[in-house]
Amino acid sequence: MNRRTLLLPLLTGLAALLLFPGTGAAQSDESRPLFNGKDLTGWDGNPDLWSVQDGVIVGQSTPEKPAKTNSFLIWRGGELRDFELRASFKIENGNSGVQYRSKDLGNWSMAGYQCDIRSPAFDAKDPKNCTGKIYSEREGRGQMAFGGEKSVYGKDGVKTVAGKANDLGKITAALGQSDWKQLVIIAKGNRLTQIINGETICELTDEDETKRALAGHLGLQIHAGPPMKVSFKDITLKELR
Repeated sequence: MNRRTLLLPLLTGLAALLLFPGTGAAQSDESRPLFNGKDLTGWDGNPDLWSVQDGVIVGQSTPEKPAKTNSFLIWRGGELRDFELRASFKIENGNSGVQYRSKDLGNWSMAGYQCDIRSPAFDAKDPKNCTGKIYSEREGRGQMAFGGEKSVYGKDGVKTVAGKANDLGKITAALGQSDWKQLVIIAKGNRLTQIINGETICELTDEDETKRALAGHLGLQIHAGPPMKVSFKDITLKELR
């Protein structure tokens, strides 16, 4: 075998990496879209409540089609472990959330960690109890990390506030910047961080081995109660090693 024959596969491989950088071993380190902008392929939810309108996922309840219980649009692409999730959202009224590392309870119901999303009217009333806090959906631990908190759940299940994740003034300013808000959720091991419009809202370290989740499902929430509307777009996932 001559030198030219040996070099040809190497050069071909190098060309492929240059032309198609999303291929090969580095692919798992890159973000990938979870929503195609056209329909709900890959997602599963109550069709009375979830749809795609003008390239955006819309969750909406009405007097004619109410949400009698909290209902989720669940991503069916597999379980999330360590990841960075990015999305844009807009809530017009009511209460919503992004569920992650969560249990699928069937009938579009979920339990586990939630990045809470509240209407601007709620945020204005209580800046600490704000959009971006960490809530435990249907798992009994309630408000796990309020705005500005670095919270720790110990092995005994007791919550302590270990410090400040951010100033409430910066959080309030970030939440008021725009109707469409940019969300980042980072989960690495037992540490969770939630960021909106570039400001860290809260951080959580969960050392309670009996209740914490290191893997689980992703979902978007419509809250039970009065009519509401929430929209999501630009949803991407980056798996972390």
